Amino acid sequence: MSLAPRVVLVHRTTEYEELVAHHGTHGQAAFFLSSRGRDIEEVAERHRRTRRALADVTAAIPLTWRQSRVERADLDRFLFGPEDVVVVVGQDGLVANAAKYLAGQPVIGIDADPGRNPGVLVRHRPTDAAALLPAAHASGTGVDELTMVEAVADDTQRLVALNEIYLGAAGHQTARYRLGLENDGGVVEAQASSGVLVGTGTGATGWLRSVWQERGAALELPRPTEDRLLWFVREAWPSPATGTTLVAGTLSSTARLHLTVESERLIAFGDGMETDALELTWGQSVRVGVCAERLRLVG
Repeated sequence: MSLAPRVVLVHRTTEYEELVAHHGTHGQAAFFLSSRGRDIEEVAERHRRTRRALADVTAAIPLTWRQSRVERADLDRFLFGPEDVVVVVGQDGLVANAAKYLAGQPVIGIDADPGRNPGVLVRHRPTDAAALLPAAHASGTGVDELTMVEAVADDTQRLVALNEIYLGAAGHQTARYRLGLENDGGVVEAQASSGVLVGTGTGATGWLRSVWQERGAALELPRPTEDRLLWFVREAWPSPATGTTLVAGTLSSTARLHLTVESERLIAFGDGMETDALELTWGQSVRVGVCAERLRLVG
């Protein structure tokens, strides 16, 4: 007998909860904010909206279905199943945080605070959940398959991200490495920079776009479903030993960016989650390109 579908609600601790946890009580948190000219009610109201959204989605889950909840900080320890329907309640970035841990499960993004979030990935309201849940489970129609980026190290460590992958020093200091494009005549350049950013069309609404604009928009941004990535070297430093020729480009579905570490320690992390990073030491190499898996986001 097959298992009943399971809804996995993904959420994150609210700012209000973090404040109360840090200061001990609501009153102490309110005093702290008031001493800095802020009113805790603004933060508390956003907290209440998020809790209402979670309650509305929970109420919409069919009675015969199973359900579970996972907080963002616990995503790397949560086991998703093939029969899951994943419902992310919160901000756009929370969808990206969850994406790397999935393997084709449909994802419904619920905007807990309409008007505050761009709504690129959290496209729906809590009241939509009752209709979206059965539809997401029943068929693959109405799903956008968003391109993801992956980094694979020579020791088989692997990292997947929806928006972008950053490779560089942990504290964003100078990173030293050799950079090259596979199948490009073997051209390799020694570089010293603030790191390398490789992003998708979904990431083109965030960090990747800011770097792209800074560079004068010479390259066309990819679409979220397009099998194409953009990469940029941040603040490459010219010296007798390091160059600045390979600083930006496009990666097709079969192309790979190849980086060999020449620092004591570099890291690679995705979508801003530095706590879940690849550790790279001197002499190690890593390949970055389009990921075979896609995020299946309900439109």
